[in-house]
Amino acid sequence: MRNVKLYMENFSYNSPKERKTKNRQECLSYTMPKTNKELAYLHELFVATDWGERFAELIDEHVKLPKEGKVLYVGSGTGGHATALQEQASDSLEFLCIDENQESLELARAKSIALGDAVQFQQGAVDHLAVPDKSFDVVIGDGSLVHASRIPKMLSEMSRVATPNALVALVLPTFSSFGEFFSIYWEALHNSGFNSHESAVEGLISKLPSVSAMEQMAEQAGLSDVTSWTRIEEIEYASGEAFLSAPLIEDFLMPGWLQSLPVESYGQVTTEIARLINEERHEAEFPISFKATLLVAKKALIQ
Repeated sequence: MRNVKLYMENFSYNSPKERKTKNRQECLSYTMPKTNKELAYLHELFVATDWGERFAELIDEHVKLPKEGKVLYVGSGTGGHATALQEQASDSLEFLCIDENQESLELARAKSIALGDAVQFQQGAVDHLAVPDKSFDVVIGDGSLVHASRIPKMLSEMSRVATPNALVALVLPTFSSFGEFFSIYWEALHNSGFNSHESAVEGLISKLPSVSAMEQMAEQAGLSDVTSWTRIEEIEYASGEAFLSAPLIEDFLMPGWLQSLPVESYGQVTTEIARLINEERHEAEFPISFKATLLVAKKALIQ
């Protein structure tokens, strides 16, 4: 915990409220991706505390943990939610957390040790779990920042490692999320002369799975008693620049949204996105809404 606090002191300039830039092009540059360590701390300081909590609340509300057994948390990030769950559980419930970023796991371990928790951490791909079949009595997955194309395999893997009749829960944003941004993004591409890339925006919209598609994926993965809950969530930003410089957007969502464009065009397009946001918000905050969805099912007794 001491290391986290020290880093927060040194990293505070990355707060959206404190970021200062000499010009728009410098502010809106997406050509220099962060290191895994930087991403881990950005996730801990800015993403887990707002974006992540929206999905964690759904899990807390609808997923009841058993008194004993083994729990797997896939896509655990810096471990805040998994650690909170473990603190509320009995000593007979064992937790294993898997995340792809080793630096996130290091932060998670530091917090777990400071709190005296017994959570275990392991690096691995969320859609290729390096654990045996039928090993866990509860499997929780956070797919909120996982590319939509990887979700079917992630859910399939979660089902594979669950014991018969185990609870499997997955959270992620579903179809029709981020509509405000995608509309502006399409217009920015058009205004910037990248008409041939406008279809990429349609692809971003259609790639997010619908709730019914998620339920079908679950059944195909060998799960039964499928239930889902969805809440419409909203995050507001003071300006176009504030939106684009927010760590959730700049470092976790925007790289995927810009992926179809040549890197040298990022500055031009993001500058136009900021202009359009500032023009359309009329001094009000710019909202971005998303459908936070939780899918809960049971591993079928017979496979």
